[in-house]
Amino acid sequence: MVRLVHLNGPPGIGKSTLARRYADEHPGVLDLDIDQLRGMIGGWRDRFAETGEIVRPLALAAAAAHLSGGRDVVLPQYLGNITEIERFEAVARQSGAEFREVVLLDTKQRSVERFARRGADGDGEWHRQVKTIVEREGGAAFLAQMHDRLADVIRARPAVTVLTSEEGAIESTYDTLLSVLRR
Repeated sequence: MVRLVHLNGPPGIGKSTLARRYADEHPGVLDLDIDQLRGMIGGWRDRFAETGEIVRPLALAAAAAHLSGGRDVVLPQYLGNITEIERFEAVARQSGAEFREVVLLDTKQRSVERFARRGADGDGEWHRQVKTIVEREGGAAFLAQMHDRLADVIRARPAVTVLTSEEGAIESTYDTLLSVLRR
């Protein structure tokens, strides 16, 4: 069955890395990285939240088109708002696809620390910009609130599979993800 796999989790936890690898190893799968779409919209640096509102409908439409074509979609995106998750779930169902939710999680403290180290190797403007936005929103306290919203999502959505994401353990996390998706 065709499926939309939502990889949720706090920033810097490994969602994009796992989604890219999954798509690379599964021909035809769309790695629907909303952050990549956001970077295609003029003014995203100065209007980050507004740009998110612009790209969300684009992502929904892309998911619908790809799923309707009989191909899987993997969506690596933090969503702490249940209504937003339900919008992607509805697109999957309307396309005759299965909706799978996987939350990648580490402890709150380690998640905040991982984000702080993210981009330390100079891996791009995107990470620098996101760090600036996070700092403007409250830094570590803002990230902790995002983690708490994920806990609320997990409690409210019983079909969610939670995977522990240990820093540096990409292979074992990926292997566990594959195991979960085979079920």
